[in-house]
Amino acid sequence: MANRYIQDFKRLVGNDQVVMAAVAVVVGGAAAGGAIAFREAIDLLQFLFLGFRTEMVVTYAAEMGGWRLVLAPVLGGLMVGLFCKYVMPGGRPQGVANVIESSALRGGRMSMRQGLGAAAISATSIGCGASVGREGPAVHIGASLASFLGRQLNLTRSQARTLLGCGVASAVAASFNAPIAGVFFALEVVIGHYALSAFAPIVIASVFGTILSRIWFGDYPAFEMPSYTITSFLEFPAFMILGAVCAIGAIALMRVTAEIEVRGLQSRIPRWMQPACAGLIVGIVALEFPEILGVGYEAMDTALHEGYGLKMLISLAILKILLTAICLGAGFGGGIFSPSLFIGAMLGGAYGIVATVPFPELSSGHGAYTLIAMGAVSAATLGAPISTILIIFELTGDYKLTVGVMVAVVIASVLTRVLHSPSFFADQLRRRGVHIHGGHDVGALRALKVHDLMKQDHIAVSVETGLDSLRNRLRLAPMNELFVIDADEKLVGTITLSDLGEVAFDSSQDRDYTAIDLARKHPPFLELGDGVEKAIRRFSEAEEGLLAVVDSAARMRLIGCLHERDVMRAYNQALIRQQAEEHGETL
Repeated sequence: MANRYIQDFKRLVGNDQVVMAAVAVVVGGAAAGGAIAFREAIDLLQFLFLGFRTEMVVTYAAEMGGWRLVLAPVLGGLMVGLFCKYVMPGGRPQGVANVIESSALRGGRMSMRQGLGAAAISATSIGCGASVGREGPAVHIGASLASFLGRQLNLTRSQARTLLGCGVASAVAASFNAPIAGVFFALEVVIGHYALSAFAPIVIASVFGTILSRIWFGDYPAFEMPSYTITSFLEFPAFMILGAVCAIGAIALMRVTAEIEVRGLQSRIPRWMQPACAGLIVGIVALEFPEILGVGYEAMDTALHEGYGLKMLISLAILKILLTAICLGAGFGGGIFSPSLFIGAMLGGAYGIVATVPFPELSSGHGAYTLIAMGAVSAATLGAPISTILIIFELTGDYKLTVGVMVAVVIASVLTRVLHSPSFFADQLRRRGVHIHGGHDVGALRALKVHDLMKQDHIAVSVETGLDSLRNRLRLAPMNELFVIDADEKLVGTITLSDLGEVAFDSSQDRDYTAIDLARKHPPFLELGDGVEKAIRRFSEAEEGLLAVVDSAARMRLIGCLHERDVMRAYNQALIRQQAEEHGETL
């Protein structure tokens, strides 16, 4: 029914872009509504667990009884664990990494049921005080709503991805009151390109999401910022060093989270019990440091106003890294953006205090370093430097430290990418066995398999083949490569001209060597059912233009070969089709 209406509308206006713009308004409204409902659900659950509905968690937690502060995250963790076990596929929460995977590999298709389940898990996690963020789950629910609407309209793959970006942009804009950042986050992290066909609908959705958010919550930045200015350009070396410090913080957060998740999967403690155990740790620590509870906006605001000393700042940074890693690694639902902002705020404040001591007259104040580090740690963690810079600006309403933020963000992002990985989300996907290399175009290759491109023009020789025969066959073989097989047609090695070495042109030794003597053992190969994406990686690793194809790794029976040129041709054709969809799609 919805598809019929959209077709009628298309015939009326006669332009796909106008149609997508109209759909973007609907998606933007739905995603913003989902983000608003999610925040209201967090407030309600926070009231049930902790007894108050406010972001002033530190203030109100100080007045609570200790038993409730400990018990709330334990009960919340138990609920999350049971829900994940019996309701969620794979027994784990979902978040931004799933949105990226959907965009890159599934044409923007997501499950609405899983989206609602993930929102329930994350709202419970944040409401009970788990040390996680709320923005990632808002992005996930916005993307799920967008995907649901896209399926009703039978959109093309490219249009479905654009609609997914619309949902993400609106959710980010509604969560942060940051429409510009919402647009660039969707394009930079989820869509992976800035084509006008995607840019225009995403802008419309983000603006509409912002309007609805401001109607509901009011037009206020997330933090009330003091006014900071760069005192001297001699501070820029300090900003550069701060970028390196922030990279260390981001890498520590990602590595500790990964380590705890891996150990949790190997633990004898049932997976559904682990969130409750993590909640117990959170509750005990919160008795002394309530700042670590939930998203931590009140603590960040205090840091921006220079309300903490050096010891407290360092303590909170370390505790937030550990507790966020424990919560996410143990199975609580939630995002990583707010924790990365929190860690950046504490690291930046501590660094600012230390950096101000030797040259107080050149310092902008450690509150300025707090703001800069918030952007640097979050950019390095999310792998989204452009949108994170914009988010920081729109969160704080402070544009005076633009250059300082940019310098620290770039250094932190580059160092994190070089020393660890592109982002926290790439880490999550890699641990699940999902590899998205170089962007978001690999989805077009997932449907292609090795058997679609395999050829039979290889030359196989037996293990007893003599050297003289090997020379003759090498001249005829594709890529001058022979595959060596045994009596059962099992691949045992490969031979190229370079493998012959000194005997390549010395016929006096023809009787001394056979194929098995000259072959390279344990050659690189592909299985018949492998995907083309894996083939590309294998060609890159082997640095060869031809690979053997076997029926299975267990049997190793040679059945064909795959040429690198054929894989590259298929890859280019897939990209051309994808670009055609993005620039000339039809509803």
